[in-house]
Amino acid sequence: MIVAIIQARMGSSRLPGKIMLKTCGKTFLEHVIDRTAQSKTLDKTVIVTSLNKDDDIIEDFCKKKNISCFRGSENDVLSRYKMAADKTQADIIIRLTSDTPLLHSAIIDKVVQAYVNNNYDFVSNCFPLPRTYPDGMNVEVFSKKILDEMYNNAKKPSEREHVTLFVLFQPERYKIFRVDYERDVSKYRFNLDYELDYELLKTIFEKLYFRDPNFTMEDVIRLLEDNPSIYQLNSEIKPFEGMLKSLIEDEKKGLGKSKNFFKKYMNS
Repeated sequence: MIVAIIQARMGSSRLPGKIMLKTCGKTFLEHVIDRTAQSKTLDKTVIVTSLNKDDDIIEDFCKKKNISCFRGSENDVLSRYKMAADKTQADIIIRLTSDTPLLHSAIIDKVVQAYVNNNYDFVSNCFPLPRTYPDGMNVEVFSKKILDEMYNNAKKPSEREHVTLFVLFQPERYKIFRVDYERDVSKYRFNLDYELDYELLKTIFEKLYFRDPNFTMEDVIRLLEDNPSIYQLNSEIKPFEGMLKSLIEDEKKGLGKSKNFFKKYMNS
């Protein structure tokens, strides 16, 4: 059973309620679900959210869409993945996030196939850095066995919040593989974290969605290459700010120097 687990929550210090913002008549969460549903390799897609009352709206949305929704700790996102994987009897987990509405199913399938056809512990198109895909096209694939290892052994708050850091920071222990694009398009940013991200994503959807709701990453890049002013909307925002913040908090608590390990990749 190959299960896509999409983490979602309403709380966001930078853009509260971001996944329920709308464009082209749908919330961004609905766009993520609809585009994921086009995948040829997934058996099931579920949502994991927190027990925070603000996230009741996500559970209500899932009920209307007939999508399984599992709720757990707000900060221990890893425990939510463990719960969802156990309850769905997942063999292979696809980690997705609800703030990446441009992610195309073909990218999901490409990363899944790289995992299924090889003997890796962890396959992604975003880690280890440096990446070639844009931020906001992130897919991570690993087995239930690896998920159980992370759940049982990850101790740092950053490892619990960002789910896969326990594996990523141990390349000597785990066989990690990164899927690359045919050229480096990592300068583009398609995450939904800030108001400027919203403006960019809204503009892209308005220009492409009504021609083809399942438009591809290549369609998006052509649009931005032809209209550099759209790309410039969020081009000054740095990637991985949330993750770096968590790593810095770990260091303040005397929990290691993971931030330096991560920055080494960022500067590669």
